[in-house]
Amino acid sequence: MKLESSRRDFLAAGLALPAAALPPAPSLPAPGGGPSYRVLGKTGLKVTAVGYGCMITSDPSVIAKAADMGINFFDTSRGYQRGNNERMVGAALGARRKNVILSTKCDAGTRDGALAELETSLKELGTDYLDIWHLHAKDSPEAIKDELVEAQEIARKQGKTRFIGISTHRLPAVAPAIVKAGKLDAVIASYNFTMAPEWQGAIDSLHKAGVGLVAMKVMAGGLRGRNPRPQMQRPNAMAAALRWVLKNPGISTTIPSMTDTEQLEQNFQVMSQSFSEADQQILTARLEEIRPVYCRMCGQCDGKCPQGLPVADVLRYLMYAEGYGQFPLGREHFLALPAGLTQVRCNQCSACPIRCPNGVRVTERLIRAQELFA
Repeated sequence: MKLESSRRDFLAAGLALPAAALPPAPSLPAPGGGPSYRVLGKTGLKVTAVGYGCMITSDPSVIAKAADMGINFFDTSRGYQRGNNERMVGAALGARRKNVILSTKCDAGTRDGALAELETSLKELGTDYLDIWHLHAKDSPEAIKDELVEAQEIARKQGKTRFIGISTHRLPAVAPAIVKAGKLDAVIASYNFTMAPEWQGAIDSLHKAGVGLVAMKVMAGGLRGRNPRPQMQRPNAMAAALRWVLKNPGISTTIPSMTDTEQLEQNFQVMSQSFSEADQQILTARLEEIRPVYCRMCGQCDGKCPQGLPVADVLRYLMYAEGYGQFPLGREHFLALPAGLTQVRCNQCSACPIRCPNGVRVTERLIRAQELFA
């Protein structure tokens, strides 16, 4: 699949309004109003347009405040923070659990393993059921194994989850299979202003099929570790990125990561704002800023490393460290690679065959990841 990389094509395809075939996005409240809501596909769940991605949150008071402000969609995962994130989220929500929509994700590779993980998740979250139980990081149709979906269906019949879904970094790769199977209720997918038209086609097909779409990675890597220009300061660029995602009527909710009340309040305010020409200018500049370092998960480098490195994954781990400011998270993922891959050193190769169509300096970034994590 080919992604457009020039500024002209980006403005025409990436920052253009979503496909006209979709219904118009729900109207947002007037500035200063409360949260706005959308329906999560065929689930019928009424979710706030801005939800809460809990992956890197360590302060439970921020989660509690988000729920008190009216945000009602919270997403975590069994593996986040070495298994501790679910416990923190459950404690933070407490009695608020009954008022929110709670989603977690499973990393197991077998049916029995998945069902065992679910029991642990329910215990750690302090709840009898999930609203949505996702299979985590399924980036190819083959990864969505029948036995894992069977585990989800068993859990649903047992009343331990209301709905089922997956998370993915490669929406265009898995969308056709999801539509064809017709079993999933929701998908958490990477989606931000850097994505090419292929993402919009996948969004349209799932939206038409009634699959609720939850957008993650909405900030395209964050701003930590960078030296942005004055107009690129975090409140401006991050709010613009979030507004860009929300202008798409195929997106039901978003799960930006939030670590403090300042970020929470900024993101909450976005629900009462519309995407503007000023936002477009900010994101056009931002695209040029991050072009050499941000992987858009297009798949063009898959299988091309002679040493077998999963290039896009390693670049994502580096983004966790430099973009999110989460070095332990990035290193944890890197060290989970097979031992032979953690020993690869790209500076020892005579030449790298990978040429990113979007301008990422792949060799330089891989060497940086190996210096940081290995």
